[in-house]
Amino acid sequence: MSEKKRLFLLDAYALIFRGYYALIKNPRINSKGMDTSAIMGFMNSLLDVIRREKPDHLAVCFDKDGSAERTELFPEYKANRDETPDAIRIAVPWIQKILKAMHIPVIERSGMEADDIIGTLARQAEAQGYQVFMVTPDKDFGQLVTENIFMYRPSRMGNGIEIWGIPEVQKRFGVERPEQVIDYLGMMGDSSDNIPGFPGVGDKTAKKFIEQFGSLENLLENTDQLKGKMKERIIENAELGRLSKKLATICVDCDVTFDEHDFELSMPDSQQVQELFEELEFRRLREQFLKLFSGEAAEATAVSSTETARQLDKPAGSGQFSLFGEAQGEGEAPREYSSRKTIKETEHHYQTVQEGMGMKLFMRSLMAQGRVCFDTETTSLDPLQAELVGIAFSWEAHKGYYVPIPGGREAASQVLEQLRPFFESESIEKVGQNLKYDIKVLSTYNLPVKGPLFDTMLAHYLINPDMRHNMDVLAETYLNYTPVPISDLIGKKGKNQLSMREVPVEEQTEYAVEDADITLQLADHFQPELKAAQTETLFRDIEIPLLRVLADMELEGINLDTAFLKSLSGDLENDIASLEQGIYKAAGETFNIGSPKQLGEILFDKMKLVDKPKKTRTGQYSTAEEVLSDLAKEHEIVRMVLDYRGLAKLKSTYVDALPEQVSAVTGRVHTDYMQTVAATGRLSSNNPNLQNIPIRTERGRQIRKAFIPRDADYQLLAADYSQIELRIIAALSEEENMIESFRRGEDIHAATAARVFKVPLEAVTREQRSNAKTVNFGIIYGVSAFGLSNQTNLSRSEAKELIDTYYQTYPKLRNYISDQIDFARENGYVQTVLGRRRYLKDINAGNAVVRGAAERNAVNAPIQGSAADIIKIAMIRIHQKLQEDGYRTRMLLQVHDELVFDVYKPELEKVSAMIKSEMESAYNLAVPLVVDVGVGANWLEAH
Repeated sequence: MSEKKRLFLLDAYALIFRGYYALIKNPRINSKGMDTSAIMGFMNSLLDVIRREKPDHLAVCFDKDGSAERTELFPEYKANRDETPDAIRIAVPWIQKILKAMHIPVIERSGMEADDIIGTLARQAEAQGYQVFMVTPDKDFGQLVTENIFMYRPSRMGNGIEIWGIPEVQKRFGVERPEQVIDYLGMMGDSSDNIPGFPGVGDKTAKKFIEQFGSLENLLENTDQLKGKMKERIIENAELGRLSKKLATICVDCDVTFDEHDFELSMPDSQQVQELFEELEFRRLREQFLKLFSGEAAEATAVSSTETARQLDKPAGSGQFSLFGEAQGEGEAPREYSSRKTIKETEHHYQTVQEGMGMKLFMRSLMAQGRVCFDTETTSLDPLQAELVGIAFSWEAHKGYYVPIPGGREAASQVLEQLRPFFESESIEKVGQNLKYDIKVLSTYNLPVKGPLFDTMLAHYLINPDMRHNMDVLAETYLNYTPVPISDLIGKKGKNQLSMREVPVEEQTEYAVEDADITLQLADHFQPELKAAQTETLFRDIEIPLLRVLADMELEGINLDTAFLKSLSGDLENDIASLEQGIYKAAGETFNIGSPKQLGEILFDKMKLVDKPKKTRTGQYSTAEEVLSDLAKEHEIVRMVLDYRGLAKLKSTYVDALPEQVSAVTGRVHTDYMQTVAATGRLSSNNPNLQNIPIRTERGRQIRKAFIPRDADYQLLAADYSQIELRIIAALSEEENMIESFRRGEDIHAATAARVFKVPLEAVTREQRSNAKTVNFGIIYGVSAFGLSNQTNLSRSEAKELIDTYYQTYPKLRNYISDQIDFARENGYVQTVLGRRRYLKDINAGNAVVRGAAERNAVNAPIQGSAADIIKIAMIRIHQKLQEDGYRTRMLLQVHDELVFDVYKPELEKVSAMIKSEMESAYNLAVPLVVDVGVGANWLEAH
C-alpha cells in the first residue's frame, strides 16, 4: 500500500479557520499589530503534513465566490454564516504568496467550492493509481472515501492526526458504504452550511433511517413504515430532504485536471519564503522551514511515509494516534517546531557561587554594579509556601551566577544575610521578569528589595499590551532564542514531578542563570522602546511603584468568615432546589438544566418559545446568556433558568470555593493582582477573583458580608469613586452642561433626565432617571437604540429618540467621540490622561462589525484607562502615607473604582480623611473627583 504514489489535497479554508479559532483566546499579534493567527495556524498544518508524510504530490484548494450551483438551488445556502473575521481575510493573500514561493499549486475556480475541487482531483488521481489524502477536519468528505481515498484529519485535541478509511466512515456515520454519508447529511442537514435536512431528524435518527432504509429516496418511498409526527414531518418535507441531499453532495466532475507533473512537490524559493516569514515575524516557522527543506529534519519529529500506512492498517475504530511528544490541550495554539538558538548553542558563562571565598568575591563584584538582573528559584508558585532553592544574577549578556540556597529557614537565612546588602541597596537597579513574585518570596524571609526596579513583563505590557508577556514568548520574539522549559528539569505536572530542590545544582545553574541572562537582554531591548512609545514616565511613576503596593496588599490578604459562607451555601442549595422544581413544573418534565443541549430542546423544540431559535456553530440551540436574557421578559421558565444559573455559579465560584482558598500559612485569603492582563490598564484579580463578585443581587451582595476585619480592634473601610468614568468623559469632552452639573454636586442621572426630558430637576421620575442613567453609562460603551431598548422599557424608536436628544443636550460629547475615532484611524491607537496607549489594529478594518468594535474601544479605552490610572495614583500615594506615618491600617483590596482597608479603630478618623483626600486629589480634572467612604464590621456593611 505504501508503495503507491501519494497525493495530499489540503482544504485551505477549513484549515485556516481551524488555526484561527484555535488561537482566538490567545491570538498571535506581531509588533506591527497584525493578527497572524490564521496564517500561522495554516502554515503549521501544511509544514506538519510535509514533515510527517514527505508526500510525492501536494496541492492546496481554495473556495472562490462560493458554490454558484448550490446557491442557485437554495439561496439560503451558507447564509447563516457569520462575517469572515478580518484576520482571515488578511490571511488568505499572505498564505497564497507563501504557497507560490514554496512552488505549491493553489487550485481555485470561480463558483466552485474547495470540496468539489478536492473531490474531482481525488477521483482523477485515484484513476491514475494514486493514494489520495484529503487534509481537512470537515466530516462531509467522508462520502468520498474509497479503498484509495482517505480523510487526513487534524485531530480535535490537536495531538496528532486521524486517518479515516472505509471502516472509520462506517463507524462514524453508521453506514455500509461511504457514499451513504450523503444520505445521512441530507436527512439531518448541516447547520454550518445552512442545509435544512428533515425537521426533527438528528444524528441518531439519521443513522437509524440509514440502517432501516439505506437511502433518503428509499425512506421517502416507505413512509408508511413511519409513525406519528415523524411520519408527518418526512412526508411534508420530502422535497426539502431531496434538496438537502443535493446540497450535501460533493461534485466530482469540476473543471479541473490532475496532472501529476504540476502537483509534484518541488524545492521552494527558500529566500522568498524566508523574507515573507521575516515580514510576518514567524521566526520559529522560518527555522522549521529551513530545517525541513535542508534535509536535516530531526529524527525525533520526522515521520516516514510508512507511518500513514501503519495508520491505515489499524483495526476499525482503534482511535487516533499521536506523533507529538505530549498532548496539546483543546484550543491551544498549533505547535511550531523550532531549531532556533538554545542554551546549548550559545557561548555563555554561567557559574555556581561556592560558599566562603567564592561568595565573598561574588559579593564584591555584585555590589560594584549599578544594574543587576536577579531571578529566584523556588519550590512552589505560591509565594507564601515557596521555599527558596537558589537565586540567579546577571549584569552582562551571556554571563551570570547562581547562589544555591539550602533547605530550612535557618540555613537559608545564613546565605541570604550575605546577600542582604545587595537587596537593600538603594542605588543598584534590580531587573526582573514578574518581580512582584520575587519580592513576595523574599519578604517571607524578611528580606526587602529596595532601590529602583525594572520589570520586563511590565515594560512589554506598556509597549505592546495586546501581546503575551511571558518570558519564553518575549525571548523568542525579540531575541530569537528558545529558553529551556522547566519541564526539562522537573518533568510534567503529576505525582512524579520533581521539586526544584531535587534537581542537580549544575542543572539549576544553567536553567536559572539563563532566565536572568535573557531577562537582562530583554530589559536592554525594551528600555529604548518605552521611550519611543512615550510610556517611560508611566512605567517609572505608576506601574513600577504600584508593583510594590500590590505585593504588600497580596501578602496582607483579607480575613474571611467561613462559618457564614457555610450557612449561606445551605441557603443557596435550598433556593436552587426550589428553582429546579419550578423549572421542571414549567417544562412538564425533568431534565439536566445545566446541559445546553437538553435545555435548548426543552425551550425551543418542546415549548417553541421562538420561531427561529439561534444555533451555535455545532448546530445546537444557543442557550447563551444574551439569548435567554431577550426571552426572560416574556417567559417565566427562562427567568427561572437565569436565576438558577446565577445562584449555581455564585455557590460554586464563590460561596463554596472561597473557604478552599484560605491560606494554610496565614488563615487569610490572598488574591493575586495582575497588571498585564487588561489592555485598558485595569488590574485583574485572580486566585480568587475578588473583582467579579456580583453586587446587583441580594445573594451576591451577601458574599461581601463574609469579608471581615482581622480582629476586634479593626474595622473595614471601603472608599469608592463616585461615577468616575462619567466625570472623566465630561472633562475630556469639555461638555459644559455635564461639567456644570458635577460642579454643582447634582445627581448627574437626574440632571441628565431633567435636560433630556425637559422637566424641572425636582420633577424627574424614577423611570426617567433610570433611563438617563442607562444612556449615561451606555454612551461610553457605544450603546445603540437596539441595545438601549433591551436594557429599558423603551421601544426601539423611543430609545433612538432618547439617544438623539441626549446628543443634542450634550453636543460636545458627540464631537469628542468622533474625534477619538478619527485620532485612532490616523494613529492606530488612543491614550489615557497619563499617555497609556491602547492599540486598535482593527480600526480601519473592512469588516463593519470588527471595525465597529474597535471604534467603541477608541471611545471607551481612554475613559476606562484613565479611571484605572487615577486609582493607581491614589493607591501609590495612600500606601506611601500609611508607611511614612507608621499607621497600622492596611490597604487590602482594589475592586475597579473601590479600595478596601483594614482600619485600626483608633486611626479611623485620621485615616478616613487621608484616604478620601488622596483619592479625590489624585488627578486634576475639569470636574471634581468625589469619593464615598463607608465603614463597617464587614465589606457589605462598609460599602
